[in-house]
Amino acid sequence: MDYDYVVIGAGSAGCVVAARLLARTDARVLVIEAGAGRADAPTITNPSRWVENLGSEYDWQYSYEPSPHVAGRRIPLARGKVVGGSGSINATAWVRGNRHDFDGWAAMGNEGWEYDSVLPLFKRSEDWEDGETDHHGAGGPIPVERVKDLHPAASALIDSGISLGLPYLDDYNVPEPFGVGPLSLNVRDGMRKSPWDGYLGPLQDNPRLTLRSGARARLLTFAGTRCTGVEYEWQGQIHTATASSEVILCAGAIDSPRLLLNSGIGPADELSALGIHVLADLPVGRNLQDHPLLGGFCFETEELPPVSGNLSGSSLFWRSRPEFVVPDIMLVSMQVPYLTAELAQEYPPPAHGIALLPGLMRPQSRGYVRLRAVDGPLEIQSNFLAAQADVEALLAAVELCTELAVEPAYRKLIRSWVAPARRMSRDEAVSFIRTACSSYFHPVGTCAMGTVVDSRLEVHGIDGLRVADASVMPTITSANTHAPTIMIAEAAADFLS
Repeated sequence: MDYDYVVIGAGSAGCVVAARLLARTDARVLVIEAGAGRADAPTITNPSRWVENLGSEYDWQYSYEPSPHVAGRRIPLARGKVVGGSGSINATAWVRGNRHDFDGWAAMGNEGWEYDSVLPLFKRSEDWEDGETDHHGAGGPIPVERVKDLHPAASALIDSGISLGLPYLDDYNVPEPFGVGPLSLNVRDGMRKSPWDGYLGPLQDNPRLTLRSGARARLLTFAGTRCTGVEYEWQGQIHTATASSEVILCAGAIDSPRLLLNSGIGPADELSALGIHVLADLPVGRNLQDHPLLGGFCFETEELPPVSGNLSGSSLFWRSRPEFVVPDIMLVSMQVPYLTAELAQEYPPPAHGIALLPGLMRPQSRGYVRLRAVDGPLEIQSNFLAAQADVEALLAAVELCTELAVEPAYRKLIRSWVAPARRMSRDEAVSFIRTACSSYFHPVGTCAMGTVVDSRLEVHGIDGLRVADASVMPTITSANTHAPTIMIAEAAADFLS
């Protein structure tokens, strides 16, 4: 049970780190994954069926704690429990965000993370359908292509956005995206190509790789302040694996802090109260950020063609206030009715319907992850809409949806409004937002660069331990977080090899 490197988590980031180590070094690599060791179920491979994975055996089925800011509701938080992680169950959108996101990380003191420095990492991961350009890579592990043969719901958003004056956005991965257009997806021949498919799956027979699926990491092991390995449960027994070089934690924004906290790395007061010996007093679990998503603006239509692509197909970037430099709203079309459970009770979804889903990309609210007990359940609080600025931005997004819905392209499709049933007053819209608020499933920030890890992703005060996943983002990116997570893992692989 001795290895050179132990990678905890075979999700989006872990697949990248392990694959790059195997390709670039002679190291023996152990990868521990709590979920399934295969990602070939039809609900995973078919992008149109991604919603069927929510709440399934491939989902950790976490949820955010109730809060008065979201009408006292518990909000589901899907996280992938399978090789490829959330990259195997998400909606396959491949969007980097805005160059100002990464320049902002560098401005916070995280040297080497500005956009011009991370662009080569993004390019390295891609196989862009148009070949290599200044902004895109070719021949990488992840195929990326625009949505083709747009569904009427996707076309309606694009045409309505243009008629409202938004520019057409042909490529969502330019440095400063703004406008409306077809989404870019990590698919090939209509099938999902996850990080497992592109990075680690092709290397699973490498004799230097040991993959333990169905194995749950319990504790990190230490000699003084050096991380020496991991204790994990597998096939009903407790095992210990040692890493002669490093342990790389790639368990995501919820489970990376869980493992650190259980191992004595975290806020000293919280750990001491649970009887956990404090190895390093760091703000692990703080700074949780996620994109609130309203589910949603729903309309009844005539029967439309069958769903296609990732159930969306188009999206727009927009500024809730004209003076903003970076767009703070990302609105996606949906080919099916998409409502929170509470809204669906008030507004029964129609047999034939579509939706508009506005998401807030630059939220001011911050949440946390805490242990309730040693190796026990977590308290996960998003604090969605706690900041009034977030409510104001989403009010502007609701008004944008209202304006889009009366443009000619949407009027051709819509028979009636369902949720809401009509244009709302400000007070009604605030109430609607609190009941419609759900998660974009983009949690980040709980092991942030600058406070928990340094710019090379090494945990402060600890030797032999890095974190390389979405938890290290000091601030959330202004779009889907999957592509930036792959980029972070590519950076970690460079640090290691």
